Amino acid sequence: MTMIKKKKDSFIIDRLKSIRYALRGALKLIRTESSILAQSLVFLGFLLLGWYVGITPYEWIIQIICFGMVLTAEGLNTAIEKLCDFVHPDFHHKIGEVKDISAGAVTFSAGASFIVACFIYYPYFF
Repeated sequence: MTMIKKKKDSFIIDRLKSIRYALRGALKLIRTESSILAQSLVFLGFLLLGWYVGITPYEWIIQIICFGMVLTAEGLNTAIEKLCDFVHPDFHHKIGEVKDISAGAVTFSAGASFIVACFIYYPYFF
């Protein structure tokens, strides 16, 4: 019986450690990556705008999902760039191509989020 309890305890402790590592990574991204900080400030602006114009609960949900999508893409782009720099610190055209593709994914998510924002806010201003 104590063996089962230890496994259960270690499972819970492992999950708590995972959450701690994830939060540490998120804070590191916000503190060290200007793109993450810039996107967060843009989102803060949209939070204030949404509050000002009184968007609906569904519009809030969509806006938050878009923000999460952009930050996720930015975070993955940063991780890929750091890994590429670690693996091959000098310039290499293939590493540059990988970084460009990774940045392109951010562009897709930011572009889609911008279009969604246009759909959400257009009726409030026009």
